[in-house]
This record gives sequence, C-alpha cells and structure tokens, in this order.
Amino acid sequence: MRVSAKADYAVRACAELASRPGGESVPSDVLAAGQGIPTSFLERIMGDLRRGGVVTSVRGRSGGYLLARGADEITLADVIRAVDGPLVTVRDVRPPGLTYEGSATALLEVWVALRTAVRDVLDVVTLADVVARDLPESVHVLAAREDAWENP
Repeated sequence: MRVSAKADYAVRACAELASRPGGESVPSDVLAAGQGIPTSFLERIMGDLRRGGVVTSVRGRSGGYLLARGADEITLADVIRAVDGPLVTVRDVRPPGLTYEGSATALLEVWVALRTAVRDVLDVVTLADVVARDLPESVHVLAAREDAWENP
C-alpha cells in the first residue's frame, strides 16, 4: 500500500485540528503553516475532507475548518477514504470485484487479506489517539516487530 502525499497531508491537517482546544475554527493557512503543507494544495484537500464529512467549514472573517465529529470518532481510515477513496484497490478495483484464473487464482485472497490488514490499523486509530500519542496496543505490537523498520 502506498500512502499518497494527499492522504498524509489530510491526516496531518486533521490532527492539527484535533489538537486545537476549544473547538474554534482554524483557517487553512494556519493549518498549512502548522504542518508545513503547501496552502494551495491543502485548500483542495480540505474541500475533499468537507465533502467526505470529516470537517466542516465556517465562513467569514473568523472562518476556517472544524472537525465534523469528535477526534475520538474519526479514524485515519475515514480521513484517507475522504481524500483518496478506498484504502486498497488493484488497478482501481476493490478486491471483491476481481477475478483471477489459473496459476493466479490465489492472488484474490492475498489482496483481500492485505485490505483486512490495512483496515486492522487504519480503522482503529483515531485522530484523538494520534494527538494524544496513545496508539492502540495492536499498532504498538505491529510497529515493535523486529522487521517493521527494515526496508527490504
């Protein structure tokens, strides 16, 4: 799985929103500066997040963006799906929509297992977890594996 710059920026911007006390809206230029994200790119991302129901926008002089729900209710998967679509696709097709024949028949099960593994992380980590630096134990276990930090 490849995490796009768009998805990375979206998660970082949402974490920045989640870290703000008081529920005040935050202008996109402030979000961009807080995470070192190009403002023009972030504006497009925030539009995707708004359409995806992750953030809401506030118009006016003190306008900006707010999380649409509590940070403890928004998973990293919610954010990534809002900007990039499904978490795992093969040739832009979701695994259950694929068919393979002959020697490649088993690949379908591999792609479905990959999707499940990705969901097992991204569907359980919330923005609140990231901001509090308190990730679920299952994530710590995966990250602590001896081979987790190696690049084969």
